[in-house]
Amino acid sequence: MDGLRFAFGTLTVFPARITRWDREAARAGMLCAPLAGLAVGLTAAAAGGVLLPLGSGPLVAAVVSVAVPALLTRGLHLDGLADTADGLGSAKPAEDALRIMKQSDIGPFGVISLVLSLLAQVAAVYELYGAGWARGALGVVLAATVARLALTHASRHGVPAARPEGLGAVVAATVPVRAATLATAAVLLAAAASGLLLSPYDAVRAVLAAGAGLAAAALLLRRCVRRFGGVTGDVFGALAETAATTVLLALTLG
Repeated sequence: MDGLRFAFGTLTVFPARITRWDREAARAGMLCAPLAGLAVGLTAAAAGGVLLPLGSGPLVAAVVSVAVPALLTRGLHLDGLADTADGLGSAKPAEDALRIMKQSDIGPFGVISLVLSLLAQVAAVYELYGAGWARGALGVVLAATVARLALTHASRHGVPAARPEGLGAVVAATVPVRAATLATAAVLLAAAASGLLLSPYDAVRAVLAAGAGLAAAALLLRRCVRRFGGVTGDVFGALAETAATTVLLALTLG
């Protein structure tokens, strides 16, 4: 329960009182992160499911389904994406780049990243909803879940923190590699089972899309560790948004 409270309390606005703020609770919390993503995704898919029968059209439903995760995370993941983009694009030493990321304003790299990411997500969900609510719902739920699974991988052993304080310092290097692998297997099996409800092809496509999202997040994580010396809360947000966007785009292909 401490892990669930940690995951929901740090990654969502769902009422969850964090009772422990230590590395043991952080390890359990990051392993439970996909469950927090599942709750966010189901809420977003439900919003789309309410609007489509009312005649809103797939575009409005897509906008709402993309807005719901932002609201349920207080916009922190999008803010992290913008700050990480500014830090990576600054071409300054790690210490200066980290200082840029802590500033309250958003630079041009951050603005561009936010606009393109949100446009890509809305466009992809629009295409999925155009093929039916079930496919759109599968995409929204899978994207939210894989986005938080990427945070599980970013917390595994061997990934350091860039700062001595903050969320990154608490969760960095807490999750054993084996536990992260088991969590990934569980998410992929759930993705395949959910896709199979539509067709065997959708089952394969869901697994491949999840893999693509994790791969994109892994590449960004590697770049951030090299650039900043480790992970921060902003990097976690950027990883989540990158994974979610990649999953949704991958599901529109084929």
